[in-house]
Order: sequence, then C-alpha cells, then structure tokens
Amino acid sequence: MSCLLVWGAGNAQAQATWKLSGFGTVAAAHSTEDQGDYTVNPNSPGQAGHSKAWAFDVDSRAGAQLDAQFDKRWSAVVQATQEKSIGGSYRTYLTWANVKFQATPDLSLRVGRIALPLFVAADYRKVGYALPWLRAPVELYSLIPISNSDGVDASYRWHTGAVKHETTVSLGRATAQLNKDIKGKARNIVGITESASIGALTLRFTAAQSLLVVPGAEALFDGLREFGAQGQALANRYDFGKRHVRVFSAGFNYDTGDLFVIGESGRVNTGSLLGDQTASYLSAGYRFGNLAPYATYARLVANMPTRIAGLALDDLPPDAAGAAGFLNQALNFQLSQIGVQDTASIGVRWDVAPNIALKAQVDRVTPRGGSIGTLINVQPGFRSGHAFGVVSLGMDVVF
Repeated sequence: MSCLLVWGAGNAQAQATWKLSGFGTVAAAHSTEDQGDYTVNPNSPGQAGHSKAWAFDVDSRAGAQLDAQFDKRWSAVVQATQEKSIGGSYRTYLTWANVKFQATPDLSLRVGRIALPLFVAADYRKVGYALPWLRAPVELYSLIPISNSDGVDASYRWHTGAVKHETTVSLGRATAQLNKDIKGKARNIVGITESASIGALTLRFTAAQSLLVVPGAEALFDGLREFGAQGQALANRYDFGKRHVRVFSAGFNYDTGDLFVIGESGRVNTGSLLGDQTASYLSAGYRFGNLAPYATYARLVANMPTRIAGLALDDLPPDAAGAAGFLNQALNFQLSQIGVQDTASIGVRWDVAPNIALKAQVDRVTPRGGSIGTLINVQPGFRSGHAFGVVSLGMDVVF
C-alpha cells in the first residue's frame, strides 16, 4: 500500500511518494537428527531435531519496509523484521535505515544502516519470496554473523561494450553476535563489490575486511599463555579478542526466465579460533509455468584443523597436566564448532498467486571431520559423519 504526501517550501512545490510494503514466511521443518537442532543461522536458532519433531522457528519471519521518494535525487528506506533471536524469543530488528542521494544518473551515495553486499542474495535473503529456494544455502549464508552495517556506501554504474557494471564501495561498523555468549564489534568495515551483467548472466565479486573486537575472551588464552612458549604460540594462533576478519566471495546468476543456474563460493577467515572456512554451492532449476523444481549441492570446509594435540602433557607435574588437559579439551571443543558439512537438496516452488509462493524442500545433510556442521544444541550421542534428512514446507508472501 502507498500514500502520496504533498508538501511545500516557500513558493516551491514538491511531492514525496511513500510506499509501505510487507513480506513474510511461515514454514515448518523436520529433522531426522535427534542429537542436535537444525538451524539456518546460529543467531536465529531453530529447534528442528532434538528439541522438536516439527519446528516453525527455523525459517519463519515477518518484515515491513517503508520507501520514500522525496524528489528525483533524494530517497530513503527503512526495513524491520520480526524473527527468532539468539535468546530464544521473537524480536524486532532494524535491518535497513538509510538515505540515498542520486548524485548523477550513474553515481549514488547512501548513509545509514545498509545491507552488506557480501553474497549474491545478501540484499534480499530475508525476503523468502525473492528466493527460488525455501532458504538460501545454509553452508554459505550462515558464515556471516552480521547482515548489515552502519556507515556509507557509493555505487557507480558503467559499461564496457555490452557489459553493464556496478561497483560499490562500503564503509561502516556493526555489532557481531557470534553466539549466545559472545558478542563483538566489527569496526572499520571496508568492502568493494563488482557486478557485471550481460544478457541473462550476472557475475558478482566481493572483497571485504573488518577489525573484530571481542571482549571477555581472555580466560582460555590467558590460561594457555601460562604454559610457556607452546602455550604462547597456541594463544597467539587462536585468540579472537582482536582480529582482522577477511571475506572473499564470487558468484554468478544465469536466468533466462525459464532456466536458472546460480553458483557461489565464499571464504571467511577470522584468523582465530572462530574459524577459517570456505563454502560453495551450485543450484539449478526450471520454471514450468507456475512450478519451479530445483536441485542444490552445497559444501562447507574448514581451512584449518578442527582438532589439535594442544599442550604437551608428558613432562608436566600432575596438577599442571590436569589444567593443561582441561585447556586442551576447551580448545578442541571450540574447534569442533567450526562447521564442516555438505548438503544435497531438491525442492519445488509453486506460485499459487501473484504474491504467494508455496515451497517444499528435502535436504540430506552430512557433518564431517568430527565437526558438528551447522547444528546447534548438540547432545552427547551426536555422531559426525552420519547423514540426516530435513523436510521443510513453507509459504512466502509479499504485500
């Protein structure tokens, strides 16, 4: 729905157009893994599996967006979503809130809260209706604990022959909720994204980095440093109190209207115990009228060991050996939280009305290498390397 507001300044008359829209997803998921809970993002924890046979909190959310066009150059947007929080309840998040200035037909500037353009579907992944799948591939899209930043960006559109380019440079900061107990600040976020389109094909490349500061992470690493040179080396390698995080991604989207093929790969390197991982996926589908079946394969790997020997215990006195053994267990527990996983998926989208899409998806998920993959609330009986199934049914709407 929209409304038109007319306002005046002196003798000048101008019209501002306001448009209010909304979106939502209602979905249920069932996981055959009863020793952990399947979730899309650790900051929005789902309960499918161990906690509940069928869970509605894995994918369900609602959102509203207000767009304002003040004149040919000035516009603004505010978007809020209602979704599961890391504390277990639903809460409202301000996802976008920025003002845009169209300096020239090709150059635009924005300031405020802006979606980080790290991956192909980063701008719209919370709007389920905009996705061909029931959910964006978890292996890649769960890697980033933040989806927006407070700052500025500049986008410039240009051409080389028949190829259309758009280059975006972003600067900002954000709060990073790494898990239920660890919260940090992402400072000095700097990113550049290049998109190139020709016909049905769009290519996208992103490089970004930030300084991640996490207070309260000192206990484990201070304990390691008490064990001399070997402890110092381990602490220096894995301490995440203050680290540069680097993100690189490349992807493509080929869409003829009937056939669509999407592929993407991204690496997130924290240089610490929080992980260095690469995720990739390839997805293809075909639209038969209002039905669109699709298949996806996604893989998440760790570019670092997920288990290490840790501190040497042989030459330590019994009391010191006990303390060192505890630190080794704590270190390896955290390393096991670094996801290693692959997922094969099939699904179908049915556009039953212009603004309503019904979706069904079946996933075969396999955590590997001693890792828990992307599961949460993992129980003692969990076995890495054991495949499990996820069945999801959902409805996406926009209005």
